[in-house]
Amino acid sequence: MTRRLFQPIALGPYTLAHRVAMAPLTRSRAGQPGDVPTAINAEYYRQRASAALIITEATQISQQGQGYAWTPGIYTDAQVQAWRDVSTAVHEAHGLIFMQLWHVGRVSHPSFQPDAGLPVAPSALPVPGKTFIVDDEGHGVWGDVPVPRALETAEIADIVEDYRRAARNALNAGMDGVEIHAGNGYLLDQFLNSNSNQRNDSYGGSVENRARFLLEVVAAVADEVGAERVGVRLTPMGRFMGMGDDTPEATFGYLVEALNQWNLAYLHLVEPAMVGTVKDENFDPRWDAIIAQLRNTWNGVLILAGGYDAASAEQALIANRADLIAFGRPFLANPDLPRRLRDGLELNTPDPSSFFGGDERGYVDYPYHA
Repeated sequence: MTRRLFQPIALGPYTLAHRVAMAPLTRSRAGQPGDVPTAINAEYYRQRASAALIITEATQISQQGQGYAWTPGIYTDAQVQAWRDVSTAVHEAHGLIFMQLWHVGRVSHPSFQPDAGLPVAPSALPVPGKTFIVDDEGHGVWGDVPVPRALETAEIADIVEDYRRAARNALNAGMDGVEIHAGNGYLLDQFLNSNSNQRNDSYGGSVENRARFLLEVVAAVADEVGAERVGVRLTPMGRFMGMGDDTPEATFGYLVEALNQWNLAYLHLVEPAMVGTVKDENFDPRWDAIIAQLRNTWNGVLILAGGYDAASAEQALIANRADLIAFGRPFLANPDLPRRLRDGLELNTPDPSSFFGGDERGYVDYPYHA
């Protein structure tokens, strides 16, 4: 039974018809040159407009914020105009769409950076991972990530303003709100976690200092577009791209308590069982205690993501573990996922070979259920 999953809920200024959200999914299909969405992207999101809430693929707030080939941006006029076509398509299909705002930080490559410079990070530490780059023949390949350079203290304020500008651009592009991506080993997460942040200025060391950058971003974005249209995504206990924290209960407990001051649209947490696109069988067993702690600390709507199916999503809602459940790969292969979950219909199986890059295949050609 999926009764709770299909009860309405208020989220910011909106009333959602049910609780099946679409998680952000990087697909690397932005048009070139310029990393602009195209008609195929608009069709992809239109097909999935029956989600209670669509959270777009991660969208870079600046050229410096890009780390993967063919991902879209929201910092040029052409990108804003192209995203307007996406939001229009979703709204015409009676959907609701928030844009996820992204700066990858150290998970990048000089080929994406201004003047082919080094990626930026809280600290100049090696990155245990690869990113998706374009080779000399124009093909997407997985490439090594160089050791980044540490951001100067004075540079951080400029990135905060990049987030502010991106949020304004997102609403100008017709988005209903924005989600600040502060997880999965990207820039804001890199500042939060003690593994990746070894600074000795006001943005490093104590929990309060490591959380400062994200809280400044939230303040700027909420000021620009209204807190009721802003969500934040976190990955407590996440290990993707070398993340890890010495005191996660204290770090994320402090952060979530601080986020309460804004009355944001929602908080979005990712289960640690997922590392990138693969399941992690060795996730930290403290996760359940931490999610209970954060659930009790957070005063607003809580979204959970990470490997849910209809039964486990329903149980999470019944147990008051969350208020909405975000589905990733099931939505990728099933544009009509809410109906399939509600009626117990068979799901299409996603094709991993078409996850990143490509054309219509594995993107807009998954069938609806008869």
